[in-house]
Amino acid sequence: MRNSCVPAVEVAGLTQRFGTVLAVDRLNLTIPPGMFYGIVGPNGAGKTTILTAMCGLRRPTAGTVRVAGHDLRTAREAALAQLGVMTDGLSLPERLTAVEVLRYSAGLRGLDGGWRARAGDLLEILGLDAVPRTLIVEYSTGMRKKINLALALLHRPRVLVLDEPFEAIDPVSARSIEQVLKQYVEAGGTVVLSSHIMDFVERNCRRVAVVAGGRVLVEGPVEQVAAGSTLNERFVELVGADPVRTLEWLA
Repeated sequence: MRNSCVPAVEVAGLTQRFGTVLAVDRLNLTIPPGMFYGIVGPNGAGKTTILTAMCGLRRPTAGTVRVAGHDLRTAREAALAQLGVMTDGLSLPERLTAVEVLRYSAGLRGLDGGWRARAGDLLEILGLDAVPRTLIVEYSTGMRKKINLALALLHRPRVLVLDEPFEAIDPVSARSIEQVLKQYVEAGGTVVLSSHIMDFVERNCRRVAVVAGGRVLVEGPVEQVAAGSTLNERFVELVGADPVRTLEWLA
């Protein structure tokens, strides 16, 4: 993977409507290559909608998305070839094992024999080699997250789009995943992720966008966005948190 002056992802005027609901409102983002980039926001802020449009899983109502310089509308195959995606809702072949799923993906992408060593490394690091004969249908939520990450990384994409990658992941596995992602970024890859784990975002991301109501409230280097506070405190300040009234019936 190589760094270049071409942005990893460019989003311009992204708008997404669901009937009368405006989920994303003329959103603009430019994500440089070779970094962790965080997108954070409250539930219902539009994060998943932004990411699914960013990786070609949803056609936006308006606006453009470019991945490594390729327009998702006019050069879709070239753009998708640069992407690895881990998001909820992606279907998996339920009656296959992890190795069989990775073999199937490698075949679809036309990968050479080197995929086997990569698959073995990923399954070992993610702890999936301990259950080699277990079918995907029997996987827990956390195991499904891990096999989806392995699938996203197998072809060594330039951009990884991850939606809540640590949800339902145990602490040991989370640490392994974090280390793998660091290696990926150090090699020139770009990670774009949404997460509610502010500690991870603050520790790893170089830039962050705080989103609410389908709009970017603030974007920039993490230290700048945090503005002398922790990212978690700054997030609550930006998004707004109403005080919780006393529930007399709990007393």
